[in-house]
Amino acid sequence: QVQLVESGGGLVQPGDPLRLSCEVSTRTSSIYGIGWFRQAPGKEREFVAHIMWNNGIDYYSDSVKGRFTISRYNAGNTVYLQMNSLAPDESAVYYCGAQTRLGTTVFEPSSYDDWGQGTQVTVSS
Repeated sequence: QVQLVESGGGLVQPGDPLRLSCEVSTRTSSIYGIGWFRQAPGKEREFVAHIMWNNGIDYYSDSVKGRFTISRYNAGNTVYLQMNSLAPDESAVYYCGAQTRLGTTVFEPSSYDDWGQGTQVTVSS
């Protein structure tokens, strides 16, 4: 089982940036990619971004493309999500998940076997 720990959430104002971190440990050799999802109260978990573990190819939802950046520096075990120009409707618990099976889409939560505990992001004035 891959262990993931998110951090960096908090309260920000509309338009502010925020950077989230996802520290990955154990069984990292089994990872094909790391995804960021978010879930607001009463809503389904929503895809935000994904980075492939071995080559850094990234994917984004249309709603965050151009504002959010997912990254992993120097083959380290931390994946970052830089979020810019945050809006109130992006308030949610943000989760990172590990994709450990080939042949599954990166856009669905069911493709990820292990998750962190989540970090709350609140965008409010």
